[in-house]
Amino acid sequence: MIKRIFKMLLHVLIILVLTITTQVGGFIYLLTIVFFRKKNRKIKITIFLINYSIFSFLILPYLSPFFGREKIKNSELIQPNSFVYVLANRNYVVPELNFVLDRVSKELSKKHKGIKLVYLDANFPFFDGFPLLPHLSHNDGKKIDVSLIYEKDNVVTNKKKSVTGYGVFSGPKKSEYNQITICKSKGYWQYDFPKYLTFGSINKDIEFSKKGTKSLINTILKQKQVSKLFIEPHLKSRLDLKNKKIRFHGCQAVRHDDHIHFQLY
Repeated sequence: MIKRIFKMLLHVLIILVLTITTQVGGFIYLLTIVFFRKKNRKIKITIFLINYSIFSFLILPYLSPFFGREKIKNSELIQPNSFVYVLANRNYVVPELNFVLDRVSKELSKKHKGIKLVYLDANFPFFDGFPLLPHLSHNDGKKIDVSLIYEKDNVVTNKKKSVTGYGVFSGPKKSEYNQITICKSKGYWQYDFPKYLTFGSINKDIEFSKKGTKSLINTILKQKQVSKLFIEPHLKSRLDLKNKKIRFHGCQAVRHDDHIHFQLY
């Protein structure tokens, strides 16, 4: 009896985790354990992986437009920081955002030859209001996180500083405003939580590019469809950015000196 309860609770936990991380994975897992419950574990895992892949790569792209969303159109100039964002279906946006990404990537490439627009978390394919955790607002297809730009020996590069693109910060210097300390002193312990989400620090020989990141931000802000852009206050000052679309995201969120968040009207 205890073993059966434990097994049921484990299934519930797996369904919750897959739903939180991929939106559709929990549903596919549930179907697998219901219709193939008499199969052994290895066969069920194999069936789940096959069904998940078919649904994610062959079916979702055709279903999502009915919900007003589409996959980000990867190209030579637009790439995910990690294939995980594609695999977990966290790469869906409204068509208008795809249009903006295309324009930004082309303008950025003209200014910095060979530099790509690298995105992180965007949105799930279905349902306005469905949360894309751990984000507070990525729930309507209009929001996206993109990577900062880095350089080595004053030459901009497509390399990033962590596997996920999150969690390795370009923190405030001693002379700069330190929003991180202020938020954490107010009890917002989660403010620098992304430091636990790096999945590993890499490319330690590169550093934050003022020139490249400022160019990227200004290119984003030029797009009339963009309503807001979030970046940490010390980077806003360091890059001498004045645009009114740049907002502070609030201490209830997480720090934004490892990525840029922007959204449409």
